[in-house]
Amino acid sequence: MPIFSSAASPAETETARLAALARYDILDTPPEPAFDRVARLVQMIFKVPTSAVSLIDAQRQWIKASCGMDVSEMPARDTFCSQTIRSDMPLVVQDLTQDSRFRDNPYVVGQLAIRFYAGMPIRTADGHNIGTVCAMDQSPRSFSDTEVQILRELAQIVMDELELRRLASTDGLTGLSTRRAFKEEGDRFVALARRHRTPLSAIAFDIDHFKHVNDTYGHAMGDLVLKSISAIALDTPRDSDLVGRLGGEEFAILLPGADLASALAVAEKLRRTIETSQFAGTEPPLCVTSSFGVTSLDPDIDDLTGLMVKADQALYRAKKNGRNCTVSWHEAS
Repeated sequence: MPIFSSAASPAETETARLAALARYDILDTPPEPAFDRVARLVQMIFKVPTSAVSLIDAQRQWIKASCGMDVSEMPARDTFCSQTIRSDMPLVVQDLTQDSRFRDNPYVVGQLAIRFYAGMPIRTADGHNIGTVCAMDQSPRSFSDTEVQILRELAQIVMDELELRRLASTDGLTGLSTRRAFKEEGDRFVALARRHRTPLSAIAFDIDHFKHVNDTYGHAMGDLVLKSISAIALDTPRDSDLVGRLGGEEFAILLPGADLASALAVAEKLRRTIETSQFAGTEPPLCVTSSFGVTSLDPDIDDLTGLMVKADQALYRAKKNGRNCTVSWHEAS
């Protein structure tokens, strides 16, 4: 049962739900194999063309993993899943055109012409529905009690994975700080820098065209590249620096005591080392490059989020500039 007062207003209940969602720090993260696997299982087990693992915030349904969908998010008000999270029970509609709640829905009457929907809430241990695992079809169909139970188990697998992800402080593949651990430790770095008015800089970088590596050479080679570049990143900065894998091929480094010029030098050293590295397993050996964005803390304005937004903006400009380069936030702004 949800752990909140029966007297709580709908607004208070929604605030608590959104707080529960926020603690998993999952929104807008790159694809991850565990969630992709659940989406594939839904599609295969129920023999439906479309499946999704999604999270729902105040305004949108964000798709963490899917099969048969080419969108990453949609307004929550129009989605079937926004109805699913209102209960701890599954929502199964065999023919959406025959249900007064959905017959005029744009996903029913529009080009997608969805007719069947089965969704199960992703429910936290303290009773908040933060998203769904769902199956959809363009034809009406039945859905047995056994299938409902299977969908419930798959939703629980997603919840378990979210919990493991939240509790982990070290990324299992690379040995770097996880996104959550990086944020927690990074908040302390920023607080100290602001309190003592000492320099702090941040580097955001990712591997150029990493999807091509996975698609061409396979995920085993992709994992080797990730582990090797993580080792390079750990070896190059000082022991006091914080290095994290934020998701997929995205990395970040916080450099306490480093001004912008020093951080740019670290980023350039990393970029050149990665550019000249060779990864055995292909003939000729695989080579990759990386793009870097660098910024420094404004102690009067920046928190960790603001600092990393600036680093990401600089990284985006590095990609626009042709990749395999380093750009400072001042250059990008």
